Amino acid sequence: MTSSHEPRFPDRRSRTIAWRGLVLGVFAQLSYTFAVTGPAFLIPHLRAQEGYTLAQGGMVGTATSIGMVLTLVVWGALSDRRGERLALVLGLFLNSAAIALGLVLVWADLVHSPYVLALVLAAVGAAGASVNTATGRIVAGWFPRSMRGMAMGIRQMALPLGTAIGAVVVPLLADTWGLPGFFIVAFVLCLISGFACHLGVVDPPRPSGATVTAPPAEDAGLAEAPQTPAATAPGAPAAGAAAASAEVNPYREDSFLLRIHAVSALLVVPQATFATFGLVWLMDTQEMGAGTAGLLVGAAQLLGALARITMGTVSDWAPSRVLVLRCVAWSAAVLTASVAVVSLGVMPVLAGVLLAFASAASVADNGLAFTSIAEAAGVRWSGKAMGIQNTGQHVLSAAVGPGIGGLISAVGYPIALGAVAVVPVVASFLVPRRDIERI
Repeated sequence: MTSSHEPRFPDRRSRTIAWRGLVLGVFAQLSYTFAVTGPAFLIPHLRAQEGYTLAQGGMVGTATSIGMVLTLVVWGALSDRRGERLALVLGLFLNSAAIALGLVLVWADLVHSPYVLALVLAAVGAAGASVNTATGRIVAGWFPRSMRGMAMGIRQMALPLGTAIGAVVVPLLADTWGLPGFFIVAFVLCLISGFACHLGVVDPPRPSGATVTAPPAEDAGLAEAPQTPAATAPGAPAAGAAAASAEVNPYREDSFLLRIHAVSALLVVPQATFATFGLVWLMDTQEMGAGTAGLLVGAAQLLGALARITMGTVSDWAPSRVLVLRCVAWSAAVLTASVAVVSLGVMPVLAGVLLAFASAASVADNGLAFTSIAEAAGVRWSGKAMGIQNTGQHVLSAAVGPGIGGLISAVGYPIALGAVAVVPVVASFLVPRRDIERI
């Protein structure tokens, strides 16, 4: 995958800026993730206190995903044209404002309707969606290829980590202070991260030229790229590799990006299912209390964070990133099917272990896919490509709440989760055979 002699950072300043940007990006992603995944852990509170059905709770729990779908590509284009720092900071401040509006409406007693609450949460998701694209571009721009998978895995770790914090903290906040408790904590986190990124993030350099390492011509689904000399630069493809200008629209050059988008969108189905219904699954099928179930879901998300770093690091040294991605898809299928089977009985210890590993496998692909997207899209297109990537993921994520919630209500957990297990199997057959890079 990479050469052992490949240079890492050209100087100490670049290394410092890269790692500082990664740390701040993780903090920003963690804060935003808490804000957008926290509503899923309000479902027990909303069912008990507001009389929501499981489908209505699922709609509220995934409303932030609907909001993100509306703005991800726009935020990505802004990152491409005006820089990552501007998009990141502006998004975090707008996100804080949307959360503050939600808090005001809660205090004014205006969010009893699930549709009103879902609309407020959709605004929260839309306002801060720049975090998803800008932080990814910062990692791809500052870290060399030999470290990019690991760095993107650390950045993507913030998503399950933020979800884990939400799983543990949000039910306690809801029990103690109701909806205002969640909104206050989310507001403080996003506001602080906005100021921190304003002070510490530096836009990565934008090279005047870019190259692409093309896959073999016989690779199914990937068109052969035009042949031009490869550029010589740290982290660039090795001399003599087939290359082409990355000035052109990468979506017109081959099907690689579209296939990765499709794979990631499908793999988000088990991920969103466990994130949205993992807590209530433990309570409904394993007879657990909300506190214990929240701790288990939090532990599962922490394991998922570790899985993202591990898979990212493995992809830096594996023959290809997409090979690792295909293995992750199969793991998600097997483990999701195992959770479906254990739903048939009350086996809390086994259920907790299987849920933890299934949740980890369901999120382990994100860093791999984002790294492949950033490399295949190139500097001038990666923001929009990441926006499209997240849009597809959140379209299906938004459908998981009411869709899987309604399916569970109709046929029960075992059959519903068995159907979810089929999705990553389908995704595995869409994974491209070879990596492609435009950097």
